[in-house]
Amino acid sequence: MAAIDVVIEEKKEDSVDRQKVCPFLLRVFVSSSGQHHKISEYHKGNTPSNELQIYTWKDATLHELTQLVKEVNPEARRKGTKFSFSLVYPDSRSPMYRMREIGSTFTGAKGADDLKTLGNYRITLGDYMDIAITPPDNWNSGRGKNYANNFGNRPRPY
Repeated sequence: MAAIDVVIEEKKEDSVDRQKVCPFLLRVFVSSSGQHHKISEYHKGNTPSNELQIYTWKDATLHELTQLVKEVNPEARRKGTKFSFSLVYPDSRSPMYRMREIGSTFTGAKGADDLKTLGNYRITLGDYMDIAITPPDNWNSGRGKNYANNFGNRPRPY
């Protein structure tokens, strides 16, 4: 009699059947200056000029979004580049937008926020994503030349 291994795949509570569920449009605004856009740039129907349109699902991770941005932004592919994510959403009490930092990822290193999903942050249609990209020589200056050798509070290398 042969042994049969039973594998039970645990479904995440916010997972989506991407074959059956239509993706939604996520408007992403990327800043390569290392700083997020000013919230005033999202005032009165305006948005920053550097828009990426990404069709995605609520179970998309910050790591997946990082990979998509790196496809169109070659400078962001350098090992140690930091991606800081902020959710930009309309204020329910006024005709303004609010911005909330939700996490960060790093090129070439695993981090605590990599597997966080858009669903974890309760993103809704009409929300924007603001991503600040910081090259490794800018964010780790003063902490040593090679970020991977200075573990501190930084992510673990792959």
